Amino acid sequence: MSDEKMQPLTDHLEELRRRIIWILLSFVVSLVVSFVYSVDIFNLIRDNAFQHLPINTLNPGDPLKIFMQISFILSFIFTSPIILYHLWQFVRPGLKREEQKAALMYIPAAIGLFLAGLAFGYFVIFRYMITFMTHLNRQMGIQEMYGVYEAFTFLFNITFPVALFFELPVIVLFLTRIRLLTPQLLKKARRLAYLVIVIIGAVITPPDVISNILVAIPLILLYEISIGISAWLYRRLEQEDSE
Repeated sequence: MSDEKMQPLTDHLEELRRRIIWILLSFVVSLVVSFVYSVDIFNLIRDNAFQHLPINTLNPGDPLKIFMQISFILSFIFTSPIILYHLWQFVRPGLKREEQKAALMYIPAAIGLFLAGLAFGYFVIFRYMITFMTHLNRQMGIQEMYGVYEAFTFLFNITFPVALFFELPVIVLFLTRIRLLTPQLLKKARRLAYLVIVIIGAVITPPDVISNILVAIPLILLYEISIGISAWLYRRLEQEDSE
């Protein structure tokens, strides 16, 4: 067994502290850079997501709150690869060479799934909800006027949670790889998971059945895909143990 694997607990804690500091520094730098370009990002989102909607400032502090929202979300996105990299570096010494190669692939997979979640949340769920609510307002004869902060918060509250949930297959794969999770456990938790998914759909969408279904079905499919991935990897790990 290598000396790296025999590191005492204090060395591991020191390494963890150092990596957390690097992550925090990266987040702060990304936050500053994101804030500098927040106006450009704001205009880009407004011109695409709310081009047909009348949005107004209802509070003097709304622009600052929006810029902070945009900055924090962009900073999280930019820092995510760094977080995954340092997490991989921290657990790497305890993995076999084959496991190290497999774990390294989690980083691009996680980034790809997150971007796919953002795209699905924006182009499918958000676009449908805006169309639905605009149509409903016109049927009721209501004059539309949206606060800019509320409009952007509505957008972020839909796209960001969906993007995070799209990370589920990678998280399940990683936890199965390090033997903290089994497909049997995921199957036992299926009913609870479905309940949580339905609650998430109800929280981030308007109170209509179609919106809830539009959110719940893809998330349920992701959970089932995660079970399948976990079962596949678990069988491989059992075969490796038996050899």
